[in-house]
Amino acid sequence: MRTVIVIAIGLVLAALFLRLMSASHRTLAASLFTLMWFAVSGWNLRTGLAHGYSLSEELPIHLALFGVPVLFAWGLWWFRHG
Repeated sequence: MRTVIVIAIGLVLAALFLRLMSASHRTLAASLFTLMWFAVSGWNLRTGLAHGYSLSEELPIHLALFGVPVLFAWGLWWFRHG
C-alpha cells in the first residue's frame, strides 16, 4: 500500500510541477521534477536497505517508485509540448 501512495504522490507532484510552470519553462519543470524525484527515490531506497531489505528486494520497487512518476511527467511534457 505504501508503494501505491508514494507513486500517487509522485504523480500529483509531477502534474503540479508541469501545471504551475509557464509553457516556456515546462522542460525545466520536468527536469527538476526528475532530479527531485530521483533524490526522493534514493532516500526511500536507503531507508529500505537500512531496515534490512536487500538491494535485490528493493530495486524493483525503487524502479517503479521512480519510473512511473517520471515517465508520467515526461509524458505530460510531451503531450503539452508537442
